[in-house]
Amino acid sequence: MTTQLTLGFSPCPNDTFMFYPLVHGLVDTGGVSYRERLEDVETLNRLALAGELDVSKVSYHALGHIREQYALLHSGSALGRGCGPLLVAVDQIDPQELRGRTIAVPGRYTTAKLLLRLFDPALSNFIVMPFNEIMDAVLSGNVDAGLIIHESRFTYQGFGLHKLLDLGEWWEGETGLPIPLGGIVARRSLGAETIAAVERALRAGVDYARTHPDEAARYICEHAQEMSPDVCAAHIGLYVNDFSTDLGDEGIQAISCLLQRAEQAGLIPHSNTPLFM
Repeated sequence: MTTQLTLGFSPCPNDTFMFYPLVHGLVDTGGVSYRERLEDVETLNRLALAGELDVSKVSYHALGHIREQYALLHSGSALGRGCGPLLVAVDQIDPQELRGRTIAVPGRYTTAKLLLRLFDPALSNFIVMPFNEIMDAVLSGNVDAGLIIHESRFTYQGFGLHKLLDLGEWWEGETGLPIPLGGIVARRSLGAETIAAVERALRAGVDYARTHPDEAARYICEHAQEMSPDVCAAHIGLYVNDFSTDLGDEGIQAISCLLQRAEQAGLIPHSNTPLFM
């Protein structure tokens, strides 16, 4: 008998690239089928916080709030070097000058917002908005600065914006570790056997996608909206890597370090629950 699970991921190219083989039956799913739900990352975070998805991509910030209910999977993460969120503004200013001023962020539970709070707790006047509206808000003067993620890091210069801070560079300089942005979680109540089947299928799907990179092109473009093929390719190249196949020891260390620092700063609840099932 087939088990059907809800599967949440974003329409961003790295997610559609990795999940295409899984949702289209190109790998052995171990008797599990998936009902996909594509939403922006902050919507996925909130759905997971409400316990509404069986398996989902979430920000690592959100993971800090749902560790009791969801287990992290070893495959499917967005984690690496040179891929962190960027703080941008119309004028080149010191980030400390933004204390008390408005900063657009792509969601309350995004890792981008968590990293900015860890960088400087005095930056606190945040306005939450969809990530794809942030650059326009900065350009129009509705906010003083914006924290951009995803494909915006490839296009912000074309809008005449200046980079004030690369939070990936800051994190790597602070810790020497890759930056953990988002990962795949499964509801613990599914049980160890089902979660293991999901993890095997996800790993196989990521491997398949990486060895057949052109097969998902139409599916990716359908969901990438106005993104150019070159930006799509750069996006996938940056966010899909060996850590996506398996976190490994270094990836797990990076995630643990982020969550520990967030706990110490009082930004997520303390938990003794193991990350994995």
